[in-house]
Amino acid sequence: MMKRPPRGLTDKDMIKNYVEEKSVEAQLMTAAKKAEKRRLADAADAPPEPLAKAGFTKDLTEKLGMELLAMKMELEMGGVKSFDYKIKRDGEKITLTVVDKKF
Repeated sequence: MMKRPPRGLTDKDMIKNYVEEKSVEAQLMTAAKKAEKRRLADAADAPPEPLAKAGFTKDLTEKLGMELLAMKMELEMGGVKSFDYKIKRDGEKITLTVVDKKF
């Protein structure tokens, strides 16, 4: 049986030794903050991007990847199974041409 609290105590006296347990929400928030700090620390320690990718934002890389995928699908539908890319620079223009590989 639980011991009854003495009579005549104030609210402050009754909760003086009470320690609240951490809620699941508080534990998850703490874990998320630790993971975010760890992620930021890992990102700071990560090696820099290769110089060849300088100037390529995430958005630009995604757009270029989508266009290359669309072109590859069109080539597949056209019967071209084996191909390579030829890259040519002329001043401020860069041209990417598909070259069919002949065996």
